Amino acid sequence: MTISHSGPCLPPSSSLPPIRSLICASEEQVSAALRGLQTLYCPLRLPILPKSSVRRKDLPAASGVSTPVPVDSGYVSQDEDEDDEAAAEEVTAAVRADPFERTFATRWLTSLISRIEEMDITEDAKAQIVDDAGFILSSFTGSMNDEEEEALTREFSFPTDLGAPIEVTLNDAPLTGTDHTDVGLQSWGASIVLSSMMCADPDRFGLTSTSLPGRPSIIELGAGTGLVSLTLAKLLPSLGVRPAGISATDYHPTVLANLQENINTNFPPGENVNMPVSAMAVDWSLPPPDLGSSSELLIAADVVYAPQHAAWLRDCAAQLITGDGAFWLIVTVRQNGKFEGIPDTVESAFMPELCPKDGQGRSFMILERNEVEKRRGVGRGDETGYNLYKIGWA
Repeated sequence: MTISHSGPCLPPSSSLPPIRSLICASEEQVSAALRGLQTLYCPLRLPILPKSSVRRKDLPAASGVSTPVPVDSGYVSQDEDEDDEAAAEEVTAAVRADPFERTFATRWLTSLISRIEEMDITEDAKAQIVDDAGFILSSFTGSMNDEEEEALTREFSFPTDLGAPIEVTLNDAPLTGTDHTDVGLQSWGASIVLSSMMCADPDRFGLTSTSLPGRPSIIELGAGTGLVSLTLAKLLPSLGVRPAGISATDYHPTVLANLQENINTNFPPGENVNMPVSAMAVDWSLPPPDLGSSSELLIAADVVYAPQHAAWLRDCAAQLITGDGAFWLIVTVRQNGKFEGIPDTVESAFMPELCPKDGQGRSFMILERNEVEKRRGVGRGDETGYNLYKIGWA
């Protein structure tokens, strides 16, 4: 089953392989069918910054940082494409809301799971198919309307070599259903994976008293629920590092309100005179001048969802980071749907001719790139892995 990136999703009843022939279906056929169902029933919301923020030519130049004007990216503009996308989404929404199609998909998925052992495919492929099918089925158990979803309290425990694990409690609030920029109300796989990696191997990220200056300033961009910031706030003191402050930043007011609630849950105000984490509103296209070149450590997890996001993020980080600071960015790899190829936009944003330059002639560039495998039970079914970047001046 092939799903067009811009066209409407096909009804399950007319596109899924027949149940009676499932055991003869190839791994590729079943995987394609599952990708189509994920696109239809498990859509990922697209965070959008306001149109007023798009006009990079109107932004003041940062001191010591030049921002070259990128050449035509080859992407169709929003104005040209938005009518077609809106029409396609209207058709897709109708299919998604059809109770007959949902029942048909449910029966197909349960039949697939029950017959998986009869299929002539590898054990790893069987496990992946069962995971993906279960993920889609689990989305059917919730309400059809996001407004009726309930908040979810999640407990995270990340092992360390220090003895006690790092534990964080988060409130994952329901998405509003009316504003796609509230995607940060929920914790995504990349933030969980990055938090786990930092706890397991802090030296790799320079989280030591010898690598970081005394009382470093740390900023998380697109913090969402604040998982990475809160993890660092609990991890660093055990490593002998006392941050001057961790700024967990985001753009959406509802996300910031939920972020503040999570900070208060993990660091109750009455017990902490000096709160180690603070919530702050930051628009990547207009970073606050009082934060300029002040951060020794920048973090961002799963925040790139459109080609322009990588460029905004690049320029914002270049203005906020110190000359010898490090920016760790983890990007989710999705191999189907509208977010396929998003990691490539990060690589494109850091092409040599587009990288910001400082007064010493250095470029703000990708220093390291590593592929991180998806972990079982972590993240959405449409996530296939992650790209981890270390970025800095060189």
